[in-house]
Amino acid sequence: MTGRSSSAHAHASRPPGGRVLAWGGAIALAVTLAPAVGAPAAPTLGPSAGRVHAAATGSTPAAAPRRIDLPRGWQPEGVTTDGRRLYVGSLADGAIYRANPRTGSGAVLARGRSGRVAVGIDYDRRRDLLWVVGGPTGVIRAHDADTGKVRRVYRFPAPKGGTDRFLNDVVVTRHAVYGTDSMYRQLVVVPLRHGDRLPPKRAAHTLRLTGDLRYEAGFNLNGIVRSGRHALLSVQSNTGKLFRIRPATGATRQVNLHGRTLVNGDGLERARGLLYVVRNQNNRVAVVDLSRHDRTGRVVGRLTARSLDVPSTAAAVRRSLWVVNARFGTPPGTRRAYWLTRLPLR
Repeated sequence: MTGRSSSAHAHASRPPGGRVLAWGGAIALAVTLAPAVGAPAAPTLGPSAGRVHAAATGSTPAAAPRRIDLPRGWQPEGVTTDGRRLYVGSLADGAIYRANPRTGSGAVLARGRSGRVAVGIDYDRRRDLLWVVGGPTGVIRAHDADTGKVRRVYRFPAPKGGTDRFLNDVVVTRHAVYGTDSMYRQLVVVPLRHGDRLPPKRAAHTLRLTGDLRYEAGFNLNGIVRSGRHALLSVQSNTGKLFRIRPATGATRQVNLHGRTLVNGDGLERARGLLYVVRNQNNRVAVVDLSRHDRTGRVVGRLTARSLDVPSTAAAVRRSLWVVNARFGTPPGTRRAYWLTRLPLR
């Protein structure tokens, strides 16, 4: 999910996870952000923002839109929902857009700031917060879901002598907020207290991962969701493997997909008893039927649409899956169009 600028002598390569990596000097990881993260081009609220594209049949004002346009130049990556509204982060400057999936209307909830990045995002119902991971900035931010105001920032410096972290996706459980790091075999953790009080900044820590998971070149762990009450699921983008993680110990176990892989796996979403895996460069969403304890699974189908353009993440609302079109590989700019595509859930 994105990155930071590199030196003028950097060269680009595309890993299986679909991001463009720029290697140069001490800084790696530049995804297709137009300018440097430290000096992003501000997205503009063009005339298409919030425009409704009515369904092909029954196209009335009450019909559910099949697409929601985001502000021009938004550079989206992560999306989440509180059950009624969608929240979409911006790679360009960390802004957050809130949209109504029933009407397609929307507005900027949290304005961006130079040097800020929004990659993965998840809604915390207990505290009415949006938890956002910041890619190479190595932070997790807690935003008020009503006002967009930043309530607290948790920082996770890279290991001494190592390269930048890349905090890619995030999930909120009853006990903690967990973020994946695509560069280091760790989860970043913000433990949660009872009630709505946020923990102090010093409470943030990392969790070393052991077991089946092995990191390779490129983007590793990416999307993450809950697996029952005591485990997590995460996809490894470059290998296409799915892992079950025990957050109490950091132990990982590969989910047996009976010979199938989920290469380019990005965001994960659970809905209607199935796991939906967004495969960015493949322009599709894999549908996985997992066993009772998520130890095995079978790929039972896929969702796609002509409007998908390198999708990154998805959020389920009622009977629809709203998919972000990150358009990695398309040069970004302040007038570049971005949108969400609605897919029907199986």
